[in-house]
Amino acid sequence: MARKETAADAANPGRLKQIALTFKMTRKADPMIVLVLAGVGIVTFGVFLAIGFLIGHPVYLGILGFLLAFLAMAIVFGRRAERAAFGQMEGQPGAAAAVLDNIGRGWTTTPAVAMNRSQDVVHRAVGKAGIVLVAEGNPNRVKTLLAAEKRKMARIVSDVPVNDILVGNGEGQVPLKKLRTTMLKLPRVLTGPQVTTTNDRLRAMGDLMSNMPLPKGPMPKGMRMPRGGGKAR
Repeated sequence: MARKETAADAANPGRLKQIALTFKMTRKADPMIVLVLAGVGIVTFGVFLAIGFLIGHPVYLGILGFLLAFLAMAIVFGRRAERAAFGQMEGQPGAAAAVLDNIGRGWTTTPAVAMNRSQDVVHRAVGKAGIVLVAEGNPNRVKTLLAAEKRKMARIVSDVPVNDILVGNGEGQVPLKKLRTTMLKLPRVLTGPQVTTTNDRLRAMGDLMSNMPLPKGPMPKGMRMPRGGGKAR
């Protein structure tokens, strides 16, 4: 019992530190965050308190208003923090991999299955929507990477549908902040066992970066492309 309490106590400072770091990052990108949160909290609490006085229960409505004000502030903070995070990641090599890594259950993602010396990169995600190749970089150059990756996969998983998404803000591209939503909206065409089989076959094929441990989040701008291909996993 004591061990559980100790572990929980040790985790709390970590969570508080993470929240503090997130707040600092968000405030740096969004200087109005403090005023916005204060406004949301005051307005929410004030509305419920006013209703409480009108109906003769200011204490009960005041407590409820306080709780709902805190909830509203947390929701607004979460959304603006997410927007700030996307703003900082956008344009960095490997930013899409960070989004794919947090897409949710049911998806298996493999970052950097293809890359060139200009750091244009293609990531792969497998789920009930089939195979999704997510490319980021120069639109003209990544077309070559996508075509080569599709040819390579056609020898192994020709019966599985393949979608490709180009991350960016140009015509026909998907903004980074909408990548997760776009993928989750893709129609489901595979069953659970089919997804497992597809993943097994792709792992047997291997990928370019299988021998390189990739950090979570955007790839360092100075990272160089390996000269040889990866071994099958």
